[in-house]
Amino acid sequence: MLVLFLPLFLILILIGLPVFFATLFAPGLMLILSDMSRDIPLLFRNIYNGIDSFPLMAIPFFMLAGEVMNRGGITLRLVNFSQVFIGHVRGGLAHVNIMSSMLFAGLSGSAVADTSALGSMLIPAMEKNGYSRRFAAAITAASSVIGPIIPPSGIMIIYAYTMEVSVAALFAAGIVPGILVGLALMGVTALLAKKHDFPIAAKKATWSERGSATKLAILPLLTPVIILGGIIFGVFTPTEASAIAVGYALFLSIWVLKTVKLSDLPAIFTKSAMASSVVLLIVGSAIAFKTVVSLSHAAEDLAGWVLAISDNPLILLLAINLLLFVVGMFLDAGPAIIILGPILAPIFIQLGIDPVHFAIIMSVNLTVGLATPPMGLVLFVASSVSGEKVESIAKAILPFLAVEIAVIFLITFFPAVSMTIPRWLGLA
Repeated sequence: MLVLFLPLFLILILIGLPVFFATLFAPGLMLILSDMSRDIPLLFRNIYNGIDSFPLMAIPFFMLAGEVMNRGGITLRLVNFSQVFIGHVRGGLAHVNIMSSMLFAGLSGSAVADTSALGSMLIPAMEKNGYSRRFAAAITAASSVIGPIIPPSGIMIIYAYTMEVSVAALFAAGIVPGILVGLALMGVTALLAKKHDFPIAAKKATWSERGSATKLAILPLLTPVIILGGIIFGVFTPTEASAIAVGYALFLSIWVLKTVKLSDLPAIFTKSAMASSVVLLIVGSAIAFKTVVSLSHAAEDLAGWVLAISDNPLILLLAINLLLFVVGMFLDAGPAIIILGPILAPIFIQLGIDPVHFAIIMSVNLTVGLATPPMGLVLFVASSVSGEKVESIAKAILPFLAVEIAVIFLITFFPAVSMTIPRWLGLA
């Protein structure tokens, strides 16, 4: 009877109960009904145990670094840098939106931060330039999923913490998939621009103007280089790297660019703390949920069911991608990784799939789910920023979702796409 907490959990999510409460109420109720109330203290104790982790400290630090850079006007510099290089082509501002997301991904690692920061700036600009607000919101939401794919990535840190996989290997494996998603979105945008005669954002910039924009953006663009270089070459741990990212962001914003005052810091810290607390509470509740998964033996039952379908890893990868895509429609990426990772990863590792390869498949798939109707989180953020209805954005985003799904299958069936860099660096 305990295993019934899984369908109950899904029902609670579908009716709109917040994830934190659903992940506690469903297993808690089933423990009581299964006469296992003695295990309820274990459930709540694991909320704290799930948060009390040195590697997870990287998440609030990276979120703080992104908030400092956004408040310090660094986002605007990245947008200007993108515009002088690609704003002159047809559909220029749409391309700028995507390119800015790729650059911003190396600073924040958060799809929600990307949608909020870039959307508030670029959606009004695109509408003023002749795009529909619906299209502007859709491309902002679609491109924001690059944030958790290109490192640093909060989702990959959660996966690494849950499944004991190297963070450095995951970060290295996410570089090419993230770039591919961006290029695929630009390809669709180019086709739509030609079909609908999208406007050109600006005249072609001179090399002098490009040099000036690069000079303004170069220091922020060094952030991912410092983070990745330090982690991959063993100079510091991911958690230490996140703290260095905060220090670097504060140094740039306060003393170099002088766009943030010391008096601004309490508000920045408060906003980052609130956002981080939401993420960490969900992580803690998901770890508690994972405990009940173990008690119910649901993982073993599901493994037997999956292996009964076929012993061909390619067929099973196709089936799991479809499952993850559906899960991503309703469940945020972080909790989905913590809940499903321990269930699914051992099955595919047993079938010979590299642990890092499966981690990337799962992370990218669930990240794309953030922009997938009906419950994709960034759709609601884009709706809030743009004032457009979620269902309207969901319809406009479909062509972009199609190419993102194509990239997922490319990553799945051609492991070299994601595994070449980590193998070259000796991380996998």
